[in-house]
Formats: sequence, structure tokens, C-alpha cells
Amino acid sequence: MIYDKEDPDAVCQTVRLNDEEADALAELLGAPRIVARLNQLHQQVEGLVSVQLPVPAGSPYAGRPMGDARVRTRTSASIVAVVRGGQVFASPGPDFVFGIGDVVVVVGSEDTTGEVADILAHG
Repeated sequence: MIYDKEDPDAVCQTVRLNDEEADALAELLGAPRIVARLNQLHQQVEGLVSVQLPVPAGSPYAGRPMGDARVRTRTSASIVAVVRGGQVFASPGPDFVFGIGDVVVVVGSEDTTGEVADILAHG
């Protein structure tokens, strides 16, 4: 949908996309927007960092649900998105299954995000 500049609640046009076009558009808008927004927050809140961590081959959590890692409980950092093959999974739930090569977007302090990197790599 395309919204009216003068009235952001009014739709002035709609554009229909097939699944492939919608995925491409989401890819173009999704990951960069999430990272840009996190970078803005990072600049606004002292001590807050956002990092992108890969799920490496050999990770004990590859092929397992995110909830098994208990990242928030163990570190107080938050996983806010996972990028897989250019597709962004924003706010993944505990049942989201990590894959090798996924890029996990984590927000926390420098220490806690470092702990998450260690968890993803070594358990």
C-alpha cells in the first residue's frame, strides 16, 4: 500500500506483489531497516550495542530451537532478529530453529553480547 503524505492513515494506491516479489521487497527493506534502527538505538542509549553473530558450523545450537540456548536468561541480552539467506526473521520466538550460517542480531551490553557469541559457538 502507498499512503497519502498528507494523511498517513489514508491509502492512495495499492500494489499487488506475487510471493517472489514480496520476498524480494522484504529482503530489501527488512535487514537494512532493522540494522539501521538498531544502530540508531545504539547511538541513543549509552552502553547498548547491537551485534550480528553467525551460527557457526559445529555450534551446539545449529538445528535446535532458539529457546534451548536460553540466551536471555543466561546473559540478559536479546535476540531481536535472525537473517537467513537474505530473509529477515524479526523477533523470533523460542521455537525458531537455528541453522548453520544464520546471522543472529543481538542487542545488549558489550559483555552480554560477547557471552551470546560464546554460547552460539560453544554452548
